[in-house]
Amino acid sequence: MDPARIPVIIGVGQINDRTDDPFAAMDPIALMIAALHAADRDGGGGWLAAIDSLSIVDQISFRDLNPVAGAVAAGLGITPAHLFQTAKPMGDSPVRLLNEAANRIGAGESMVAAVIGAEALRTAARRAAATGGDVDHNAMRIRHRGAAPIYRQLYGLTAPVDVYPLYENATRCAWGQTLDEAQAESGLLWSQFSHVAADNPNAWLRSPKSVAEIVTPSPANRRIAFPYPKLMVANSAVNQGAGFIVTSLAQARARGVPADRIIYIGHGAAAHEDEDVLARDSYSASAGMRVSLEQTLAANALRIDQIDLVELYSCFPCVPKMARRIIGWPVDKPASVVGGLTFGGGPIGNYMSHAVAAMVDRLRAGDGQNGLLFGNGGFATYNHSIILSRAPIPGVAFPHDIDCQAAADALRGPRPLVDADYAGPGVIESYTVFYDRTGAPSAGVVVARNPAGSRFLARVPAVDMAGIALLSGDRLDPIGSAGTGTRAADGLLDWHASD
Repeated sequence: MDPARIPVIIGVGQINDRTDDPFAAMDPIALMIAALHAADRDGGGGWLAAIDSLSIVDQISFRDLNPVAGAVAAGLGITPAHLFQTAKPMGDSPVRLLNEAANRIGAGESMVAAVIGAEALRTAARRAAATGGDVDHNAMRIRHRGAAPIYRQLYGLTAPVDVYPLYENATRCAWGQTLDEAQAESGLLWSQFSHVAADNPNAWLRSPKSVAEIVTPSPANRRIAFPYPKLMVANSAVNQGAGFIVTSLAQARARGVPADRIIYIGHGAAAHEDEDVLARDSYSASAGMRVSLEQTLAANALRIDQIDLVELYSCFPCVPKMARRIIGWPVDKPASVVGGLTFGGGPIGNYMSHAVAAMVDRLRAGDGQNGLLFGNGGFATYNHSIILSRAPIPGVAFPHDIDCQAAADALRGPRPLVDADYAGPGVIESYTVFYDRTGAPSAGVVVARNPAGSRFLARVPAVDMAGIALLSGDRLDPIGSAGTGTRAADGLLDWHASD
């Protein structure tokens, strides 16, 4: 195979900016530039001027700077022929951009490609606080301000932290787990993540946590959205940047990169769910996730016992729990090389750039031969996976088609109609409870099916203590229980459980 068409990673860089003065701290552009300079040094230097493809993960912490692609290129002193910034900051973006960079190298369209991203939400919040501005505690929720709410948002399903619990509760029921069993699994995964982060110099939080610390609500671990406390959700209050440089094996050799510093890129696969969260066929599985992971292993002719390291996206526990079941990854083996989005840090769409960098570091260190990277974006919507290896993977050639959507669509069950006008009896399909910053319940929401099979939403007001107790208790699983949605004075449905 022509070495000029074999894509490899030769440089990775990560930046954590912990500057106390928010006005002296780096913004996302500065973080991106610094991270790519670090990647250049890691690759032996001299790569920046040769970059002809620069792909950037969208950032949200300083929206007034967008689009940042031109400023990043100018700050690096380059004018790449291909300059691209993703439309949104989705968690799968870095893996998608790595897949695309590898294809560009393999097609001979690029000689040196770079992928970069960063967020400075910690700095943005501190600057807002210092100037008397509005400090938003949910980075993704602020993007919807000022817009007329759509149906699900009327019931509080706006940000990822509102929606992913629907998958958590539905999968727990589908897998036959009790609440305690499901929380114990989440706690074990997250405790492992905290220990990985403790050994990772690039992680944001490096204090290991026990399973009990993670699963037990406390003033320092307040409830966020049932059943997730703070230590089970992504930590976006970080200032982090990460990126990597992709080139051909021929270029790497010509520029003198040592063989043990070269990491080979395998084939990847992508598939997505419906953009409309309420139009999903199920909340207990994801055909797109399954196809992305299974097709990636198949495309590289690898079995799971040939995978030594994984990064299974971990914005919330339901995602790596679903992913590990699909590929057969054991629960007692860490599912991250970074430390997860709680401890490694959750810079919105760019976490998987840190995962690429950490995977490269671990493979170079001899911790394994093959690594699997799985990124998830949106509301469990987008799925991108890829393999990295210390050696060329037999039979892998570029460019290749990563789009496996047809296979995912063929697996997917029928999608129910959504009936926003319905009021009447139904059965709970999934649910969650929202909590305020004191840890007190602010409302519950149920996703229900009516007798015709259509899907509808209803809320459980905080004053309905019995209803909140039903949703957040561990005595009976609310899924499958009956109730009635009754129209309230404000036009929304209130859920009343059947006796």
